[in-house]
Order: sequence, then C-alpha cells, then structure tokens
Amino acid sequence: MEILINENMLDICDYKVPNAPKNLYYIPEFITPSVEKYLLNQIYRTPKVKWTQLMNRRLQNWGGVPQKKGMIPEDVPDWLSDVVRQVNLIPKVFESTKSANHVLLNEYLPGVGIMPHLDGDMYYPTITTVSLGSSTILDYYTPIEKDADADINNRRLCSVFLEPRSLLIVKDDMYHKYLHGIEDRSEDILHEKVLNIPKDRMNEEVIARDTRISLTIRHVPKTLKNSIFKIKK
Repeated sequence: MEILINENMLDICDYKVPNAPKNLYYIPEFITPSVEKYLLNQIYRTPKVKWTQLMNRRLQNWGGVPQKKGMIPEDVPDWLSDVVRQVNLIPKVFESTKSANHVLLNEYLPGVGIMPHLDGDMYYPTITTVSLGSSTILDYYTPIEKDADADINNRRLCSVFLEPRSLLIVKDDMYHKYLHGIEDRSEDILHEKVLNIPKDRMNEEVIARDTRISLTIRHVPKTLKNSIFKIKK
C-alpha cells in the first residue's frame, strides 16, 4: 500500500504531541490522498449486513467482535489488512508478540461525536487511529476522582486536531488514565487547548466537519482457539 512515510524508518518520538502527557503521538499525512480515496471506496462497497447501526452512528468490526470471554478471530479483507500491516511495521508502537489484530471502523456524520470514555481492559494499551474523509477534534479529560469537579467541561485536559489521512497513536498511561471523546458539533474551533494546530491554520479558526471514518487499529489479547485471522504477507 502506498504511504508517504517509510514506516520502518519512522521514530514516533519525533511525532509526540507538544505539551501533552507522554505517550500521545500524531503523524499527519500518514497515507496519501489516493489511498484515502481507495479505502473510502472499499468501505462504502461493504455489504449493509456488515454495518452495526447505533443511535447516532454506525460501525464495522474487522478481525472479530471483542468480548470479555474472548474474540473469535476472523479474516480481515485485503484492502484493510494492508493498513494493519503498515501500522504493525512502525517501531515502538506494537510489540512483535502483540501486533494489531482488530479494526473498529466508525462513521461519524457532521454533528455527531462520542461521549468521553475509556476503551477498557479488553485491549492491549496501545490504540492507533487513521482518520479518513474529514477532520475532527479529539478531547482528553482527567478522570473523575473523589472530591473532584464532576463537570466534564472543567476536566478537559487537552485536545488534538485530527486531520484526514493522519495517524494518532495512544499508549500506556495515556490509554489507561485519560478519558477521550468528540463533541457533537458540525464545526470545530481551533481553541487554545488544541496542542497541534498546523502551521497553515489560525488560532480560533472554524473548520466545518464532513463525514469522517475512523479506523481504530488495536490488539485484542484474549482470542479463542482455531484462529482464522490472516494478514497476508
């Protein structure tokens, strides 16, 4: 698969989000516009039965459906396994024995987000997300502790601007400790807590959202036997 960065030579330390807690990395233009277009075409050619409809968004699971008892591994299609393989090749992201084996695909229409949450202990504490089609702002929040302010808006720690074709990498404490979410809004403002405003953008700039696809690529440690998951070499 065509990408702009040689993933074998990439050092994620060069992409640490400035002034953020450690283990938060952002790589712009991880894939090319032509690859983005190809992926979107493949996604929207997927049979309707593969989509799971939620209240405000819909999603696809590839590699299996994670459950507490374990995930029954399934094949990942060639067009998506190429992306998984590229991410697995980046040094210092996934361990060789804990390579990514699952992709959660979410479709976000303009005005739709997701409430602040933690991804939980069903996954290895590394999450990588490729954004397609539109930008958005991902917000991070401090956890609710005893005698702490319960108002979510008062606990916003920082925000990250996710551009189309970018890759976000979240590891360890950043995964376990801080809640993350996307506000329900049709446009974003590059406010003072956005830590990675691009040089060609302005502070307080307003950016309209379009339909966005997120590919959350991760490792599910607990899988059942007789794996049929395959990523072609």
